[in-house]
Amino acid sequence: MIAITLDNFQQAVVEQSKSKLVLVCFWADQVPESVDLRDKLSAKLASLTEHISLATVDCQSQGQIAQQFGIQGLPTAILLKDAQPLDGISGPQDEASIAVFLDKHLPKPEDILLAQAKVALEDNQLTEANNAITQAYQIDNARADIKLVMIDVLLQTGKTEDAKALLATIMMVDQDSDYQALVAKVELAEKAENSPEIQALEAQLKSTPDDINLSHQLAAQYSQVNRHKDALTLLFRLVQAGDETTKGKSKELFIDILKALPDGDPLALKFRRKLYTLMY
Repeated sequence: MIAITLDNFQQAVVEQSKSKLVLVCFWADQVPESVDLRDKLSAKLASLTEHISLATVDCQSQGQIAQQFGIQGLPTAILLKDAQPLDGISGPQDEASIAVFLDKHLPKPEDILLAQAKVALEDNQLTEANNAITQAYQIDNARADIKLVMIDVLLQTGKTEDAKALLATIMMVDQDSDYQALVAKVELAEKAENSPEIQALEAQLKSTPDDINLSHQLAAQYSQVNRHKDALTLLFRLVQAGDETTKGKSKELFIDILKALPDGDPLALKFRRKLYTLMY
């Protein structure tokens, strides 16, 4: 909450409103309802400073500013964007009416989560991206922009089939350049998942199923192309059935693959439980 004066008006209101919303609340001690509105707005916007700033004008000491806004009565609050009035409220307000007013202009929770997921993806923070976009998708699983980011996260975390299934639900009207890029990514992922190197290892292992080194090579190849389920399934069988020497190497690779998965990944949780059950 910024107290506005003639000295800071240009920076705190005009310049600030060019990058985010600024809500200017006019108040005076002799009008208790205006003090009440100021305090309610302050509490409501405390966690939303990234999207909106609250500026307050004491009409007793800053009457000139109130005159410039044409304020005729209190309580009054005016919402500014690019230094121009966008909306406003006047008269006594309860929590519900304030919420209705602000909800018209503030981003929805899913919009905030979507933005967080995009930033995390750009920074290659897959765990954070996965958590944010999953929450956004749970709130609204019909929005194409949320689906597209979800698909990207699924691809980057090795869930090609899930990504492909979700991609098929994108309506034609939403099939923009981002959609086309993801179609290409799915095709590349599918090719990588069944590369000639992997096919050759699978054929060799089929001929010599007891070759532990081949199994480890194939598991590593699976992991590199995000076929984590196949890699973990193969290694878990070795941990179950191998002798102490081979079991130790298989377990080490198994744990390395688990560590590479995002925190909270259902596949990682499933195989950690399986390993725990086997050990105890």
